[in-house]
Amino acid sequence: MRVYVPLTLSGLAEAYKTGEVGAGPLVAYAVTPALREWYLSDDIEELEYAALSRAALASLRLLAADPGAPRRRVVVAIDVPDGQAAADPGRGPDPAALGEVRIVGAVPLAKAASVHVDSDEAEPDVAAAAEALQAADGGDDDAQFVVDGAEDHELLWYATQEIPNLVGSQD
Repeated sequence: MRVYVPLTLSGLAEAYKTGEVGAGPLVAYAVTPALREWYLSDDIEELEYAALSRAALASLRLLAADPGAPRRRVVVAIDVPDGQAAADPGRGPDPAALGEVRIVGAVPLAKAASVHVDSDEAEPDVAAAAEALQAADGGDDDAQFVVDGAEDHELLWYATQEIPNLVGSQD
């Protein structure tokens, strides 16, 4: 099963240093039955993009909680055995939990298929979105517009061999 783990560049640097994305349980995003129903598509590429987008929003939440992290969203795509990731039944029909899964056990960075990161040009919009996120969650339409501005930026695809270059300034 392909899962999308939200991180920050600082978190990616730590994963590179330790060789582990996390010890688990770890929150990630995947094509779940609830996501399929919400997205109304059978196209697996579209569904995976939706899961990646959900992880990008979760990465933005990590940035909002860590003012010292570089203002670029990071999502690591990882292939895990099907039984290692499962939706949390306690979250129920919560729209914020669409596609959310919990990964049990350690997740080696070596299992990563790719890394998705904002471009340098996205940093101002991502920084503004991280600042506006709490107000957007509270229903502020102007703040939601700012958050949506970050989502207008496509995450760039990187091979796992490029991780050292991505985190070089984070060591």
